[in-house]
Amino acid sequence: MKNIFFSLILLTAGVIQAQNNTSYWQQHVDYKMDVDVNVENFKFTGTQELTYTNNSPDTLNRVFYHLYFNAFQPGSEMNARLESIADPDGRMVRNEGTEEEPKRVSRISDLSEDQIGYLRVNSLTQDGTSLDYEEVGTVLEVELAEPILPGKKITFNMEFEGQVPEQIRRSGRNSSEGVALSMSQWYPKLAEYDFQGWQADPYIAREFHGVWGDFDVKISIDKDYILGSTGYLQNPQEIGYNYEEEGTKVKRKKGDKLTWHFKAPKVHDFTWAADPEYIHDKLVAEDGTVLHFLYKDNEDIKENWKNLQPKTAELLLYFNEHIGPYPWDQYSVVQGGDGGMEYAMLTLITGERSFGSLVGVTAHEMAHAWFQHLMATNESKHEWMDEGFTSYISSEAENVVLGENKDNPHTGSYRGYQYLANSGREQPQSTHADRYELNALYGTSAYSKGAVFLAQLGYIIGEENLSKTLNRYYDEWKFKHPTPNDFIRIAEKVSGAELDWYLMDWTQTTNTIDYAIDGVEMNDAKATVSLKRNGLMPMPIDIDVTYADGSKKTYYIPLEMMRWEKKAREGEERTVAKDWAWGFPTYELEIDASKDITSVEIDSSKMMADVNPSDNVWNKDGESSEEEGEE
Repeated sequence: MKNIFFSLILLTAGVIQAQNNTSYWQQHVDYKMDVDVNVENFKFTGTQELTYTNNSPDTLNRVFYHLYFNAFQPGSEMNARLESIADPDGRMVRNEGTEEEPKRVSRISDLSEDQIGYLRVNSLTQDGTSLDYEEVGTVLEVELAEPILPGKKITFNMEFEGQVPEQIRRSGRNSSEGVALSMSQWYPKLAEYDFQGWQADPYIAREFHGVWGDFDVKISIDKDYILGSTGYLQNPQEIGYNYEEEGTKVKRKKGDKLTWHFKAPKVHDFTWAADPEYIHDKLVAEDGTVLHFLYKDNEDIKENWKNLQPKTAELLLYFNEHIGPYPWDQYSVVQGGDGGMEYAMLTLITGERSFGSLVGVTAHEMAHAWFQHLMATNESKHEWMDEGFTSYISSEAENVVLGENKDNPHTGSYRGYQYLANSGREQPQSTHADRYELNALYGTSAYSKGAVFLAQLGYIIGEENLSKTLNRYYDEWKFKHPTPNDFIRIAEKVSGAELDWYLMDWTQTTNTIDYAIDGVEMNDAKATVSLKRNGLMPMPIDIDVTYADGSKKTYYIPLEMMRWEKKAREGEERTVAKDWAWGFPTYELEIDASKDITSVEIDSSKMMADVNPSDNVWNKDGESSEEEGEE
């Protein structure tokens, strides 16, 4: 009996320990890299010294590196996925058929030996001891000579070589706009190890995850090339180019190459681009951040790139106010890549665009400096936080900076989500970014549904609480790796509402919101509105009643499981009705009918993502109407 009792004590103690093992930790890396680039054949060699600190409670017996450039080879997993998916990325394929009957062929399959990309590790040591490793596609599997104990620090030394692929996706040489080198995901990058273990996903053209640390990088390249890079340039006079004084040139050294030296503190990525025809402009924003702009010497785009610069400063200030202060001293907007992609302290964007498009892509990618390079979610597992939050805040910013003055700048995201939800092909947002059936399903889920998550949260807890949530999220999670639960807990602390139901239904299921007005029955000075929940996802409900004299009255039906009531908007005449518990599919609301009622409407703000809004309005003439959202 004592043995049984003692066993129960041990079991209970273990459960308590497991349930309370919630202390946050994250790994740390410091990189020192020296790289020599040959711009004639687009090959490079490098050395890397990486100091790794194991801040986890676990003993590590092996590590993994990402070798992203290996994806750009005919036999790669990225290429196989590109050839098998029904809607391949148009930038990565060519059409051998007709417009009516397209025959899409992977551009990666076309690459010759001197056009492919690769990263090869030639030697690797751990504190001086040679290691065994195996290259498996885009991942290097490394067996350690000695385990890395919790709290311990070790140093890896590596020699590597690579070849820059033809520009296919994000990284590459000779882009369609003539940019020589777009160098993202170019170096052997240690994979992240977190509370869910090693995050060593193969590269299939999706998202990234990295370890926080400091970078010290030297890049030797042809003396005619100008670089834009993550980090701060350490030797402007030595290379004959001064970023601090725009356009300053000094006599350059003799020789074929110059070495650009950059240092980047507290980042989880390092990217650069280079071209001999870059124009470099600089603007200092009101908060002191130095904004760099590097773009091709092309008369057709100069005016747009000049006009972009003050708008970028405005965007920066908007994000500072509505998320939190940008913490680094500079940010660069660089022409390169194949569309728009965010990197640490910079973005690569294509530059031959209309002015509106140029501002739009800059707004989106710059917002990623917060939602990915400060609040660095695991994009592969929570891609909707990265892309959706960015889409939300960049749309808000553009609405102000471009003077669009839309009542709801997210109508496009709502339409995209509603189309997805009604398509019958939606997958939960908890789906790994690589494992969506179609690219379109991934894009709509991550961008549109992700943006609606935030916009609709404003409907649920109020815009003021949403604004405070974003600020507090920044304060508590900058320079960390937050999860969806971390964000929703912030929203709960700010508002006082219970919101676990919202996170679960919206992101982990494909349950939809579908409420309807089933009828309105008049009874002297009162009227009864019969409501019905057709969808599985619950919501609190705003009901707007409009009278014949033009006056309005709002009724608020709290959701019982929220255990909370939203504050009325300023100047709003509102009545709080009894809670609606999810288990009851119907609800009767008694409203004032002392004046003639002309219409009753569920959510006139259109901020609740009802998948069938056609039955959300009752009119006195007996017809339902669905108001169109603002374009």
